[in-house]
Amino acid sequence: MQLLPGVRAALVDTDRIRMHVLESGPADGVPVVFVHGNLSTGRFYEHLMPRLPRYRVLAPDMRGFGRSEPAPLDATRGLADWADDLDALLRALGIDAPPHLVGWSTGAAAIARYALDRPVASLTLIGPVSPYGYGGVHADGRPCAPDFAGSGGGTANPEVVRRIAEGDASADSPASIRNVMNAFYFAPTHREPPEREDLLVDEILRTLTGPTGYPGDAEASPHWPGTAPGTSGVLNALSPKYCDWTGIVDLAPKPPVLWTHGSADLVVADGSPLEMGTVGASGAVPGWPGPDAFPAQPMVTQIREVLGRYAAAGGTVRTEVLAGSGHGPHLDAADAWLAVFTDFLSTAHIR
Repeated sequence: MQLLPGVRAALVDTDRIRMHVLESGPADGVPVVFVHGNLSTGRFYEHLMPRLPRYRVLAPDMRGFGRSEPAPLDATRGLADWADDLDALLRALGIDAPPHLVGWSTGAAAIARYALDRPVASLTLIGPVSPYGYGGVHADGRPCAPDFAGSGGGTANPEVVRRIAEGDASADSPASIRNVMNAFYFAPTHREPPEREDLLVDEILRTLTGPTGYPGDAEASPHWPGTAPGTSGVLNALSPKYCDWTGIVDLAPKPPVLWTHGSADLVVADGSPLEMGTVGASGAVPGWPGPDAFPAQPMVTQIREVLGRYAAAGGTVRTEVLAGSGHGPHLDAADAWLAVFTDFLSTAHIR
């Protein structure tokens, strides 16, 4: 594996799973840990790592992704498996200082879960999944159906799953992960250089697919759209049935929070085209019960409301919306995002 200058890779045996991790910077540097999102790996941060020379920067492959041990994910714990794996990694590396944690999308829920149980120096959220999980909830977090129908593993596009499982690196179909990545990870105007795009596609194709990985299992439901979350795999871990990071409001002490979001984010948005409320309203899935029973999830509004409560309770929250950026502003607006992040790190103080 050819890495950028200054970036090194290792397999680390922890007391939970063997984890693949990228690392840069001095061994005695202040720890900064980047946690990737769904359908990605630590290499989605590699381009940033040499640009943070003062810090000990880590970017692991989380359970179910990349080169880490392909262990199953217990969705009934939300993202606690990821949080506990991260803790095990830091302990295995002898890092006991509270880390600065950065989480993208799914990774943001994981670092929030980590912070509920352990001290952290700061939390940086990049396009975070809503604090009420993904799909099938009203604005206040109440489920649209008692079994949380409309969220979880059964909501994945089966053609996308099939093509990942078969290692499809082509651009032959809208369901090919290359096209999915370019359509949803980045701004419409952004394209990675060809070699970098190939690398990132290869990283996604290392995803553990199936009932214990991506997307996870599912249960039949009598409620629209007929599928409810199962108990394993990453999309079930993101279901509002199991994923809820509103508890950060009650943290004491409160680490400073940086929330960065792309203004053109299609994945985490008020009315994301990937969320079943929006899909139902479009007519793509018949039988939608209407906006009162199953509204489009106002994800950004939910994030803003919960972080507003965090600030009102004494926390420090900095919000940066990067104009024109997509779901990954650290990718399609890397210079601007890094400038915001490094400034935040220089001023982060726990309250």
